[in-house]
Amino acid sequence: MPVIQIARQELTINIRNRWTVIFAIVFGALVASLAYVGMMAEGFSGMQSFTRTSASILNLVLYIVPLVSLTMGTLSFTGDKGSTELLFSQPVQPSEIVVGKILGLFGSIALSMISGFVVAGGIIVAQSTSEGLASYVLFVILSLSLSLVFLSLALLVSTLARRKAKAFGVSLFLWFFFVLFYDLLAIGVTLLLKGSSANLFLFLSLFGNPVDLVRVASLIIFDNVTIFGPAGAAVLRFLGGPFLSVLLLVAAILAWVIAPLVFSARLMKRQDF
Repeated sequence: MPVIQIARQELTINIRNRWTVIFAIVFGALVASLAYVGMMAEGFSGMQSFTRTSASILNLVLYIVPLVSLTMGTLSFTGDKGSTELLFSQPVQPSEIVVGKILGLFGSIALSMISGFVVAGGIIVAQSTSEGLASYVLFVILSLSLSLVFLSLALLVSTLARRKAKAFGVSLFLWFFFVLFYDLLAIGVTLLLKGSSANLFLFLSLFGNPVDLVRVASLIIFDNVTIFGPAGAAVLRFLGGPFLSVLLLVAAILAWVIAPLVFSARLMKRQDF
C-alpha cells in the first residue's frame, strides 16, 4: 500500500535524524529525573509512584511535545522541493501522502517518547510499586495523541505557507498561542462575564485548545482535576462524572487530529507541486 511505503520511508528518515535521537535522550532523561526529583522536593527519598510521576511530568509534556512536533513536522513538510514534486508526481492520492507522512513522523516521535516513559516506568517498578500503572499508561497515550495533534497542525501550516521560513514562524506562533497565551485569554474573557455565562464559556473554551484537552483529561485520570482549577471542575459539573468527561475530551482530541488532515488534503488537490 502507498500509505505504508510512504510511512516507512518517513520513519526511516526521521529515525536517522540526529534531532530525533537528541529528543529521545533528553526526553528520557527528564522523565526519569522528574520521577526522582519530584519526590525529593516533597521531603521524601526514593522514587515516586506512577500517579505522582505522571502528575510531575505533565507540564513537561505539555510544553515540549507540541514544540517538538511542530518543529519536526514543519521540517518534514517544507523539506526538499524536488523530493516533494517527485512524490506528488506519482500515481498516489494526496490523502495517502498526507496520512503516510504523518504516520511516519508520528512513529519516530512516538518511539522517542515511549522509550523515555518505559525507562521511567522500569525505574519506578524497581524502586517503588506498580500502583497507578493503568493511569500512567493512559497518560502516555494522551501524550502521544498531543503529538499527533500538533503534527497535523504542522502539516496544515506547511500546506498554507509553503515557504519554510513562514511556516516556522506560524508554527512558533501556534506553540506560543496554545501553550502560553490561550489560557490567559480565556481567563480574561471569563472575568468579563458573570455567573452561568462565565462557567459555560470556560467549559466551551476548553475545546478550543488541544493542550488544555490533554491537561484536563490527564488530571481527571489522576483523580486530581481540582488542581487545574475552574475549567476541570466545569467539565465534571457539565457532564456529571469523570468517565463521560474523558470520553468527550478524547473525542475532541481526535477531532483536532482529523480536521487539519482533511483540510490539508483538500488544499493539496488545488495546489501545483
